[in-house]
Parts: sequence; structure tokens; C-alpha cells
Amino acid sequence: MDLRIDYPLALLLLIPLLGYFVWTWWHHRKQLRKNQQIVFGIRLLAVITLVFALCAPYLLLPVKEEQVVFLIDRSASVEGTTEQAVAFIEESLQSKKNSHLVGVYSFASDLQTESILTDTLEHVPELSEMTKESETNIAQAIQLSTGIVDLEKATRIVLLTDGLETKGDVTEQLTKLTNSNVSIDIVELSKEVNADVSIQSFTTPQVAYAGEQQQLVTEIEATSQTTGELYLYENDQLIHQEDIQLEEGTNSFTYRHIGNSEGLVKYEALIQVKDDAILENNKLTSVTMVQSTPRLLIVSDREEGSPIASALGTNSVQYTVMPSSELPNSLSSYLHYNAIIFDNIPGHLVGEEKMGIIEQAVKNFGVGFMMVGGENSFGLGGYFKTPIEALLPVEMEVKGKQQLPSLGLVIVLDRSGSMMGPKIELAKEAAARSVELLREEDTLGFIAFDDRPWEIIETAPLKDKEKAVNTILSIAPGGGTEIYSSLELAYENLADLSLQRKHIILLTDGQSYTQNSYEDLIEEGKGNNITLSTVAIGEDADGVLLESLSELGSGRYYSVIDETTIPSILSRETAMISKTYIEDNPFYPVIYNAEGWNDLFKNGVPQMNAYIGTTAKQTAMVIAESEKEDPVLAEWQYGLGKTIAFTSDSTGAWTGDWARWEEWTNFWQTAVSRLFPTYNDIAYDIRRDSEGSFVITDPTNQAAFLDVAVVDESGEELEVQSEPISASKVRTVVDAEPGLVFFRITSGDGSIYQAGLTIPYSAEYELHPPNETLLTQISEKTGGKFLEEPAEAFREFTQKGAEKQNITTWLVLLSMLLFFIDITIRRFGWGFLQTVGRTKKKVSEKQVVEDETNVAQLLKGMKKK
Repeated sequence: MDLRIDYPLALLLLIPLLGYFVWTWWHHRKQLRKNQQIVFGIRLLAVITLVFALCAPYLLLPVKEEQVVFLIDRSASVEGTTEQAVAFIEESLQSKKNSHLVGVYSFASDLQTESILTDTLEHVPELSEMTKESETNIAQAIQLSTGIVDLEKATRIVLLTDGLETKGDVTEQLTKLTNSNVSIDIVELSKEVNADVSIQSFTTPQVAYAGEQQQLVTEIEATSQTTGELYLYENDQLIHQEDIQLEEGTNSFTYRHIGNSEGLVKYEALIQVKDDAILENNKLTSVTMVQSTPRLLIVSDREEGSPIASALGTNSVQYTVMPSSELPNSLSSYLHYNAIIFDNIPGHLVGEEKMGIIEQAVKNFGVGFMMVGGENSFGLGGYFKTPIEALLPVEMEVKGKQQLPSLGLVIVLDRSGSMMGPKIELAKEAAARSVELLREEDTLGFIAFDDRPWEIIETAPLKDKEKAVNTILSIAPGGGTEIYSSLELAYENLADLSLQRKHIILLTDGQSYTQNSYEDLIEEGKGNNITLSTVAIGEDADGVLLESLSELGSGRYYSVIDETTIPSILSRETAMISKTYIEDNPFYPVIYNAEGWNDLFKNGVPQMNAYIGTTAKQTAMVIAESEKEDPVLAEWQYGLGKTIAFTSDSTGAWTGDWARWEEWTNFWQTAVSRLFPTYNDIAYDIRRDSEGSFVITDPTNQAAFLDVAVVDESGEELEVQSEPISASKVRTVVDAEPGLVFFRITSGDGSIYQAGLTIPYSAEYELHPPNETLLTQISEKTGGKFLEEPAEAFREFTQKGAEKQNITTWLVLLSMLLFFIDITIRRFGWGFLQTVGRTKKKVSEKQVVEDETNVAQLLKGMKKK
């Protein structure tokens, strides 16, 4: 047991206090009687006790319990060593004593608990599945484990690892453990690799020009002599394949390529060999900015070609016409183009995943976007509440319309067990969007079915949209599939209602057999002005039946493989119930003063036949609108990109005299030129440092004013943390998976710069021997050792645990007691204590006499009897 104090400087108070007491005693020693000297000593003792209390003294009491924590590295660099680690721990547990508390934890990027600290652990439990194996964070594992243990007890961490940390800095944790009860022992793990081939680097020019020869250089590391195949891709298209001979060590291969792609071009190198130990290090990507004239992507599904391309002519900008079915899934593919035009493309053929990627291209990289009207566009295309609606200057919902036909909609949704997962979640989201498109006075019904119909929302006028949406979103899947009875209920609910438009939407992913006649049911419904559309979800749905039902019901049939298109389908169906979205009365658009457009209309405005009704957003610039004040031509800025909505069509059927207008070609060229972004001529240098951060160098020394956004290949915007280093440099930290990322840098004047960079595979997939230098440092700084025998994990601890027992309160109480005695004596005098003592003695003697008298009288009475 040890006595220690936290604030030894407080003892300096004793110097003036003792000096005062010595001086007082010396000058009054002759006048002090013996009793007064005792009081003087009591007062001195009280003061000394109080000063010691201010020092925060405590006792260290020994603790018998000791803690042993096993930390197992399960990252990719030690893949295949888990059994070895478990066997080591299992054998070491045989030396465990009753006083030992043992815990088992595993780590890679994060720490996972396998067994909490306990004194009953006899065997290693089955290890849980490890996630995020692509990083090793030893620092975090030690930090979290020291937070789990009781630091007052002697603690030994047994670290089973190769020491190849790829995240964090363990040396910072070692400093915190200095002079603590925690020591770290090391069990070195090493992954056995017989043969491995890895791409160490893949470089392409940062900037090139169209038609220029580019050098694609691939450096490959091989552990032994072997042969393999090298594949090179340009924008995911194979451009070179070569059988190569690899020597042990570094091998370099150069391929000279003249590419046709422009803009941000992605290149990828892939190596394949037999019996390769690590496949994750066989691929790297690189990006080259190929400068050229601007490029336009026109998305059109017309077999005869795009009217917009014909209107632009052959001597205009470079353009590519692409059907909606070929739209790519990667951001890099859209960044080849400076602007995109959707020419009467329905949303369900695009899907919300691709819409989200296009939105990122517009918002963060300045790609322009234009939507052109038609019977499959805007609200009729199912774009309500989609990323495309978000980027356009108009809303799909028509607001403030009068004299709309009365509507009745019943949604019949399959909720069987096979719909579990994304299918039903997207179907519910789609139904909720449809509800939001309806007016309060419209009629809504919702039937969910499995092996029987469940009327979730009774067919009645819609009074509370929010309640209806919440009800739909709360449906859970389960049960079988029986379509007929649910469809029959939907027809019955709509049959007798006095509505101008009545429609049923059936969504299912299964098959249903019935003896009843669908033809009779649907024919009867048509007599009651009821139409039917069907949606077959997945390949298992009865597409033949559902398509025939939609034909009989005068509706539309949709075959859905990509579930993300379901919301667009239902939005489109809801919009098409009412043909009021199409305004087909010829009119002369009203033109507003708009920069860049005015010269087109100086000689007058042609007549237009039709357009799709939309609502202009609050900050949009309306260039042309109809007599009903609906936008016909509008534009606005969305993030870094400009977007345009033209609600008439491109064929001339709706645009009328516009298609025969002498300015028709100039109209489209003006629109395209306004879509193209203004790129910065400044070439920012972006380099990845050794810590994985990106350092951006601004040659104009305005780095502090740069706005940086980073988006990955799938179009997801990544979290970015920027920190200025100097006037010309800023460090950007991006949390991204290995692969391609795209930087968008916006300067203070609003101009933008874009670049693509590669985040290589994690260092976990590189071949390195164990980091014995770091492991030695960990053990030496914490008083641990390298373990050879498992039993050593439970050897005697050099440092014993001690429990801290604070005695400050007891010293304060003692000091108060002494002061109380001092005050009592000074108030009543020393004779008071003597009087109290004598009084107590007399009372005691009197009580004894009375007791003896009482006993004598009792005995006398007993004798008389």
C-alpha cells in the first residue's frame, strides 16, 4: 500500500503557517500553561491536516485481478492466418489463472468484439464475419481496447498482426500509454504468398488532344517469372490485348494509342495470370483530359433519327445520337459530353439510377441538360419527383389548373412474399408519388393482395394525402399471389362512381391461375369507362397475361427488369389519366426579354400547335410562355450546369410553324450553345500525397477561395474536407473506395475545372514483409515483448494494478474535528472538560448506589414471602 499526493506544491503552504506557529510559540512560551500548550498543539495539528487535504492524497491499494486482451488482425494483408491466431490464443488459455480477465477482439478497419472481458473464458468463440478488410487500423484497435479495460488493473494487450498499418498512426497511441498499467505483447503474423503479380502503376497523359498519340505505361511487379495477359480498356471498351512475359521484379510495358474519345477519358489496365495470390491488385485506372471541340449527346428513340440532329446540320457541333436503352451507368461516360438533350424520352426507360448520375454531371461538372417535349416527356414521361425534375427549370405537376376532369385511381399492388426487398419498397414509393400527383377532390383506392385482397385505402375522395402516403408506405410483404379477386374488387369499387376518368394500375411479380374470366371482368369495366394498365415486375411475372390484360383494358403494359423504374411508370400512368397535360390549341407564344434569345424573334413569333403543361420554378427564367401562362421555353442554372425545358416537341407535329421557321436551325444552335459550360483555362495540379489526401495547387495563389466537389464513378457525391496549406495549395481529404473519382474545382469568378483521378487499391493488397520495426517499437515503448510461446501471454505481470483510494474527505473531517475541540476549549475553558468529567463521574456513582439500594429492597421483599 502506497501513500501518494496529486498536488505536492500545496505543501508549500506549510512554510508560512509553521513559521507563524513557531514564532507565536516562541514569544509566548513562558506565559503558556501546560493546558494551553496542548490546545496550541491541537490547533497546529488541525492546520497541518487541512494542508495535507489540499494536496489530494490517496492510497494505492493492490488489485489482484489482471486483464489480458487479445487483438487479432484480420485485414487482407494477413488473410489466411486467422486459424493460426486462434490456435495461439486457444493454447495460451490453458495457462490462464482465476485472477485473469480475458477478452478477444478482432480488427481491420474497425474493431469487432468476439468475447467480452470475463474470468470464465476457456475457449476462443467462433469469430464473426469481418467487414472492411481493405484497411488496417492498429491505432484505433488499441485505443478502443484501452477504453474497454479497467486502467487501474494490470493490463496486457496481445496484438496478433503483421504491423502493416494502412490507416491511422499507432505511435500517437503509444505516447498515451507511457507510464500506464498497459503493456503490449506482439505475436507476429505473416501471410504466405507463393506467387503474385500486381500492377504497381498505370499512367496516361494528364492532358491530350484529339488525334494525338498517347503513351499508356503499365508497370507490373511479379514475385517470380511467369506469363500472363495484359488488357487495356478505353471507356470500358477493349483497345489492346497482349500476351506478356514477366520477369521477377518490375516489368514495364508501353502501348501507344490514338484515341477517338474526347473529354474525360477513362483508361484501365488489367493483368491476368494463373495461380495469382491476390486478385485485388491486378487492376488500375487512369484518366486523360482529351481536349477538342464541344460534344453533344442527343438521346432519341426514333427509328428515323433525331429531328434535332437534322435541325443542327452537319457543320455544327459534334454530336452523338443514342437510344435510351444504351445510356451508360457510369459518370465518366457522361463527362465525355458537354451537354445532353432528352428528346421525348420516357423516364421508365432511363431509370432513377442513371437519372441520379446525370444530375451529378450537371450539378457538379457543368454538363448542360435539355428536355424536349412530346407524349413521353415531362409529366407524361413519369419524371415527377425524380433527379431529372430536380435539375430542370420546371416542375412536372401542373398547378393552378381549372376545369380538370374528375379522376378516380385504384392501385392494385402485389404484396406477396416474392416482392420482399427493393421491389415492394420501390413499388410503395411509386404509389406514394402517384398519390401526391392527385388533387384533394380526386378519388383514390389502394388494394394490396397476396392470396386474397386487402383493401388498405377504401375507394373514396382523397382528403388527406399525407395520411394516405403513410398508410401505403407501412405495408409489409408476405403470403401468396392471387390476382383475379383483387382486380375484381378494384372494378367493383370504381363501377358506380360518377367520374370522367377511372383507371386501375396493377403491379405484380408473380403468376396467378383462376377459373374466372378476365375478359368478362374487363369488358364490363370498359362499359363503366374503366381503363387498366399493368406492370410486370421481374422475369418471373406472367408477362403474357399482364400484357393481354392491358390490351383488353385499353391501357399500357410495362415489363420491368430494373425495379428503380417503377416510380417513373406509376407517375407516368397517373399523369396520363388526364390528357390535360397536353395543351393542343394553336397559339402564339409570348416572348420575354431574354439575353441570347432575343435576336431569334426580332421578325416575329411563329404559331405553335401544342405543348405539355408544366409549372415554372420560382427562380427559373421563362423565355416563352403560352396564353395560359404555362412555360414553353425556360432555363436556369442548376449547380454548375445550365438546363433548358422546351415543352413542345422537335418533330413539327406540336411545334407547328416553328419547324418551318427560318430560325429553326438557329433556335437549336442557340439552345445548345447556352447549354455548354464555360471551363477555366487554368490547369490546377491535383496530386495524391503519401497519406492518401489530395493536394490541389492553384497557380493564381487563390487556393483559399476554391470550391471543391468530388463524385465517384456511380455518381454519388463524396464527403470532402478541405484545408488551406498556403496561398497556392489546399489539402483535400476524400473518403472514397479504390477506383475513379472526379474533381470539380470552381474558382472565385465562377469558372470551373474538372479532372478525373484514380484512387489505387489499398496497400493491404501490396506484398510486404511484416513491419518488424513498428512491432518492436510498440512492444518496447509499452514494456511488452515478442511472444514465442502461447503460455507467455499469461506470464507474471511486471506492473501490478492498484486501486486509488482517496483520503481527502477523511483528512478534512479530522481537521474539522480538531478545530471543533479547539473552539470548545477556547470558549468554555479547560476546566469545562474537567467539570464535565467530574459530573459524569458523580452521576455514575449515584446510579450505582441507587442500583444497590433497589437490589437490597428486592431481596428483602423476597425473604418476607
